Amino acid sequence: MTSVEQTEAGRQSRERHQNRGTGLFRAFWRWHFYASFLVIPVVVLLATTGLIYLFRFQIEPALHADVMKVEQPAGLRAQPYAAQVDAVAQSFREATIVSMTEPSGPDRSTVFSVDTAAGPRDVFVDPYEAVVLGSLNPDTTLSGAAILLHGELMMGRVGDFVIEVAACWAIVMALTGYYLFFKGRVARARRRAAGAAGAVLRSRHGRTGAILGVGLLFLIVSGLPWTGFWGEKTQQIATSQGSSLWSEDHGALSDPTSTLDESLPHSHNVPWGLGENQVPRSDPSGKGRSVATVDTAIEVGQRNGLRHPMTIALPDGDAGVYSAIGYAFQDPGKERTVHVDRYGGRVVSTYGYGDYPKLAKVVAQGIALHEGRRLGLVNFWATAVFCAGVVFMAVSGPLMWWRRRPSGPAVGAPRGRLPLRATPVLAVLVVALAVFLPLFGITLAAVLLLDLLVLRRVPRLRAWFNVTP
Repeated sequence: MTSVEQTEAGRQSRERHQNRGTGLFRAFWRWHFYASFLVIPVVVLLATTGLIYLFRFQIEPALHADVMKVEQPAGLRAQPYAAQVDAVAQSFREATIVSMTEPSGPDRSTVFSVDTAAGPRDVFVDPYEAVVLGSLNPDTTLSGAAILLHGELMMGRVGDFVIEVAACWAIVMALTGYYLFFKGRVARARRRAAGAAGAVLRSRHGRTGAILGVGLLFLIVSGLPWTGFWGEKTQQIATSQGSSLWSEDHGALSDPTSTLDESLPHSHNVPWGLGENQVPRSDPSGKGRSVATVDTAIEVGQRNGLRHPMTIALPDGDAGVYSAIGYAFQDPGKERTVHVDRYGGRVVSTYGYGDYPKLAKVVAQGIALHEGRRLGLVNFWATAVFCAGVVFMAVSGPLMWWRRRPSGPAVGAPRGRLPLRATPVLAVLVVALAVFLPLFGITLAAVLLLDLLVLRRVPRLRAWFNVTP
C-alpha cells in the first residue's frame, strides 16, 4: 500500500470513528430528550413529596400544634398508658385501638392509631392529663398525602406502575446524561468561552446532573423493593431461592395469617424487615393469671433492650399479643420487636435485625438511606439537597429546550438512531437492562413499535418528532 493509500485509509477510518461517535452522541441525546417527557413530571413529584416526608417531623407539629404539642405542668408526671388507652376508648367507643406510640419528647402527645367506621384516625392524648386532644386522618395530613402520592400517585396499582416505569426511564436518563456530560465537555467549554446563549445554563445542568446522577441511581435501586411489579416479582424469586426482601418471625404461628404491618396500617412505624411478619398469639388458657397492659408491654420491652419511644401494637382478640417495637429510626441494625403475652406479660417471642435474611438486611439499610435517616444529619441534608437539585434539573432541562426550540412544526428533538448493530456491547447493555427491569423492556418495545409502525409512516409525525428515515 502506497503512502497516499495509507493516508486515505487513515482518513476514512477517522471519519468512520468520528461519525460513529457523533451518531451515538446524538442518539443518546435523543433518548435523553424523549425520556424526560415521562420522567420529569414524576421525579418532580417524587422529589417534592420526598422533601415533605423528610421534614414531616418539623411540618406536622407546626401545622397541628393544638393536638401534637403539650405543656408539661410543673411537678406533674405522665399518667399510666393504660389510663390514656381508657381515655381513647371512651372518646371512640365504636373504634378499634390498633396501636400506641410513646411521646417523642416531654412536649409531645401520645399517639394512638384507631380504626373507625369512617376510616383510620390518629388520636392524640395529653400524657399528663390523660385527656384526648383531638384526632386526624393520617392519610389527609400534608405528610400523609405526600406518602400516598410518593408511593402510588393516589391511583393504586396503576399509579404504582407509572412510578416504576418512570423510575426505569430515569435510569436511562442518568446513563445517557453521563455520556453526554463527558463526551460533550469540550463543546460546552467552547460555547462558554464564546459567550453562546444558554451555555452557562447547559454547563450547570450537566455539572449538577453529574453529581445527582449517582444519588438518583441509588434512590431508584433502593426504592425498587417498594414497587408493585419489580418488588413483588423479586420477592417471589428470592423466596424460591430461600431468601427474602423482608424477614419472617419464626416465633409466630402460621395460622391465622394476620401480619404485623396489616395490624398497623397507618402508623408507618413497622420496620421494613418485619413488614410481613405473622403475629404470634397469647395463650387464652392462662386467663387465670393477671392481665397485662400497655404499661406491662413497655416495661417488658425496656427490660429486653428496646429503645424509647416504643410503638405498641395492641392485642386483637383474646389470643392477641402486645407487640412492642423498639425505636430504631436512624439505625435499622437496632430494629427489634418483642411479642408480649397479654396474660401475665411473658415474652412470647422476640425478633430483630440479627434474625433477618442477608437480603432483607441489605434492603433495610438501603431504605434507611433512601429516607435520609441512616447517617444522621449528613444523610438528612444530603437527601434534602438532592431533592432540591432534582427540581433544578427538571426546570433547567425544559428551559434549555425552550431557548433552542425550532420555529416550525417540530418538537426539536435531536436526530439520531442507536447504532446497535455496529455496537454489540450497547445492544447487550440495552437487553440486559430490559431483562432486569421488565417494565422498561415492555415500554421500550412499545416505543420502538410506535416508531416503526406509526411515526415513520406518517409524514407529519415524522417531521414533528424528527424521525430518522
